[in-house]
Amino acid sequence: MKAFITLILIAASAYPASARAENDLKNGAIPPVSATRSTTNPTSSCPSGMEMTHQHLQGVWRAQLDGTATGALLRLGPHPELGESVRGSVQRASTTAQVSGDVHEGELTLEESTDGQRISATWLGTVVEGSCAREIRGTWHHAATDTSTPFVLQKQPAWH
Repeated sequence: MKAFITLILIAASAYPASARAENDLKNGAIPPVSATRSTTNPTSSCPSGMEMTHQHLQGVWRAQLDGTATGALLRLGPHPELGESVRGSVQRASTTAQVSGDVHEGELTLEESTDGQRISATWLGTVVEGSCAREIRGTWHHAATDTSTPFVLQKQPAWH
């Protein structure tokens, strides 16, 4: 009975958070990283940056780029052609671009393309130690303007 009550309380507390996040996405709003709650689960495995693999990259990541009020949302899944890579999309307000890349020895490399053929930007970052492979900090580089912007990526909880 105690386990059943615990399960009900967990489900009830998760519902408002996931509903709010889902509504934010439908309305095009992407809150800053600082507005999101920590998603680290102390009872789960906690990989170090060096242990992080493409599988840890899969999921939804919220990005905050310095100097921008909004941010971005990255959705990453398995790459259909490259076994240890990811592919997905990055959404900023009403624009969406394709991304693909990997993580190796704690270093993230993502290539972004707005037209699906040419690289329009790159994400180069390092997994934050102690974050259980749920936070990455680095630099986003825009190819056309040759400008770089610091970013923070934080992995979001899975929605069921």
